[in-house]
Amino acid sequence: MGKAVLLVALIALVIYALLRLWEKRSAARLPRRPQHPQVPRPRRVIAPDDDADFLRDLERKRRREKRGEQPKGQQSDPDA
Repeated sequence: MGKAVLLVALIALVIYALLRLWEKRSAARLPRRPQHPQVPRPRRVIAPDDDADFLRDLERKRRREKRGEQPKGQQSDPDA
């Protein structure tokens, strides 16, 4: 009985060692990704209300309309 348990343990140990070797070899064959320093990605604007420039321009337009000014580049239309 003791010899059978020892034999099963020995077989399990051999199988474990073979699987570890096989795993290391297959991992060594895989191409590795080049190690580049982390380059920060540009912040992605999801919606107009997340864009600081859009909000700033919107506020300028609102102030101009409140004061009754015309936006730059536009002239008043006398026919309108």
